[in-house]
Amino acid sequence: MITAPAPGELAPSVAQRLLRQLGLDTLYIMIGFPLGLITIVLFTTGFSLGIGTLIIWIGLPVLVATFMMARGFAILERVRLGAVFGRPAPPVLYKRAPDGASLVRRILTPLGDGQSWLDLVHGIFRFIPSTIAFSFAITWWVGALAGLTFPLWDWSIPRGPDDQDLPMLLGLGDAYSTRVIFHMAIGFFFAGTLYPVIRGATLLEALFARGLLCGVNELREQVAEAQAARDIAQAQKTAAVSAEATALRRLERDIHDGPQQRLVRLAMDLGRAEQQFATDPEAARATVAEALSQTRETLDELRALSRGIAPPILVDRGLPAALTALAGRCTVPVDLDAPHLSRLDPAVESTAYFVVAEALTNVAKHSHATEVRVSVEPATTGLLIVVTDDGIGGASLAKGHGLAGLSDRVQAAGGVMSVESPAGAGTTLTAAIPF
Repeated sequence: MITAPAPGELAPSVAQRLLRQLGLDTLYIMIGFPLGLITIVLFTTGFSLGIGTLIIWIGLPVLVATFMMARGFAILERVRLGAVFGRPAPPVLYKRAPDGASLVRRILTPLGDGQSWLDLVHGIFRFIPSTIAFSFAITWWVGALAGLTFPLWDWSIPRGPDDQDLPMLLGLGDAYSTRVIFHMAIGFFFAGTLYPVIRGATLLEALFARGLLCGVNELREQVAEAQAARDIAQAQKTAAVSAEATALRRLERDIHDGPQQRLVRLAMDLGRAEQQFATDPEAARATVAEALSQTRETLDELRALSRGIAPPILVDRGLPAALTALAGRCTVPVDLDAPHLSRLDPAVESTAYFVVAEALTNVAKHSHATEVRVSVEPATTGLLIVVTDDGIGGASLAKGHGLAGLSDRVQAAGGVMSVESPAGAGTTLTAAIPF
């Protein structure tokens, strides 16, 4: 297996890595060939004997023993696969009998496990790719070593006075140097193609093993990951719907309790002023002045509501400026730590803004805090927001509390949020929003 160098250790060169992998692949093939011969003898004999004597019940323990041997060899092969692919093979979960199961059921459990059958199939048929890989490995290694070392052992070849070697038959002359060049050219050919041939033969054997010994488990993991991704997407969708519904209900309540009531009073004041103009102009002017005051207050409330929907400063100047303005409007002193951030995705900026805005609103309304600290900083994969106050605590993310809708909004953006709020010890709200 190729691993990262230790601190202070020089990284291996490309040639060193190739030579190391060539050695590991050759070792894998050399060990795999005898293992293939051993497993085909053991498993075919055990399986045949077990099936043949199954009618008299002797075959049952023989079959179980064969399957357990196949499992042992399969575990050994998964360990060997790590050197070929550069990473450990994923662990495989075998079917297990439930707790309290009878002895017969425990014995029969391996026979009903699909992976156990695949282990047996691999043990019986692995000799085919193993033999092919072994043949190529022996041929190429012998060709490379024999050709490159030909000058060292040429003298040992007995030749009679009438013997003619291949260079002479091809009309290349009879000089010793011609014979050496010819054989060494063959050696260079095998040496030059040694790595790709050995690597290909190794992958032939290893991929056959991986497909049978790890394929089903990898497929199960892919299905589980897909299921988890679907559950996450469904949870985000549900959270988005819940957050949107909560925001709409809050907006409806704020409009009903604020601007709508003021507009009703404004209409009544203007109607009264219209009646007073004919009988009491001074009272009418006072009523109109009060209506103007109500109009200004209504406009202020509408601006505040619009800032909660889409604050212009967030769109125009970015998140740090919007948070600074938000901290300035809070009735509790705010210690803001928001380093200069480049412009982020609008959805990320909007979610971060609402997290801080809602947290500061809850602090001002419920915490009785004297100070609140807000930290917004980029992390490796997202934006980390921490809001801490020194209030009375007791905040919760449970449904029905004010922060539940905020948690849904963060989850809809793909993030997570947590609240630590012990009674009498303040509150710490932490939210992580991915980029």
